Amino acid sequence: MYCKINLQEYLVKTRCGMVSVAVFGDQDKPALVTYPDLALNHISCFQGLFFSPEVNSFLLHNFCVYHISPPGHEVGAAPIGSDDLMPSVDDLADQVLEVLNFFGLGAVMCMGVTAGAYVLTLFAMKYRQRVLGLILVSPLCRAPSWTEWLLNKVMSNLLYFYGMCGVVKELLLKRYFSQEVRGSVEESESDIVQACRRLLDERQSINVQQFLEAMNGRRDLSEGLRKLHCRSLIFIGENSPFHSEALHMTSKLDRRYSALVEVQACGSIVTEEQPHAMLIPLEYFLMGFGLYRSTLSVSRRSPLSPTCISPELLSPESMGLKLKPIKTRIS
Repeated sequence: MYCKINLQEYLVKTRCGMVSVAVFGDQDKPALVTYPDLALNHISCFQGLFFSPEVNSFLLHNFCVYHISPPGHEVGAAPIGSDDLMPSVDDLADQVLEVLNFFGLGAVMCMGVTAGAYVLTLFAMKYRQRVLGLILVSPLCRAPSWTEWLLNKVMSNLLYFYGMCGVVKELLLKRYFSQEVRGSVEESESDIVQACRRLLDERQSINVQQFLEAMNGRRDLSEGLRKLHCRSLIFIGENSPFHSEALHMTSKLDRRYSALVEVQACGSIVTEEQPHAMLIPLEYFLMGFGLYRSTLSVSRRSPLSPTCISPELLSPESMGLKLKPIKTRIS
């Protein structure tokens, strides 16, 4: 659990403003950098994953975790000033580099969710030597479709005029979670949805709007994905509105270095809705970097010297297909 791990919070000054970074664990260990989805931070996007005892012990045994929050998304953030520069997606990717340089980090493992997955993928394409591997949850890689662009514009206007109102929260919750946990007239919302709804109330609407506008102006990364040779593991919930995006991204990545895990009966934020479904694929993926549950024999701050992952290790049988709700596809 986080409460048993050394936690330090930093505000890192970057060219485009201050960025909050929450650091968990021993900074002499290899680094795992995370980036959340729109309107979320590490508490609302990664808490379920890291509070899962098996995943927690495995990841924090091997990594020091650096949770980067989008500008103004950290707990207790003040509204971003109207005169402040509105960052683009390239600015956000460059901020990740500035964070790594601030902590003196070399090559790192990256984990991003939806919008955060796009930012970290762009970062990996711009600064390939700084990324060991990508763990992407419901990722985006194309420019927004007209439908998504229009929906984002509606949300942006609502945020500007009405703040984090009920309509915006419902749109965001639909983006994050499957219908099963969002509930219905007959069934109440699950605890994770109720907790997320409360956390959304704490977000500054202008800060969320800026991140939303940056993502709405994103470009298509598809053509550059084939040249991305770091190993990639993609998780996608079968009920995620970004399901086709994940399939498209997997088709564009070099199949020698990538694998896709589809999680049944799950929305976009697998890290919160079904974090247990990530454990076995993560274990086999990180075995390719010499990381196990047992003691890690890696020199401090050194790259992890990845080895090739055997295709058999990523087979449905090895990943525990019988342990529903995991369904595995190999790109």
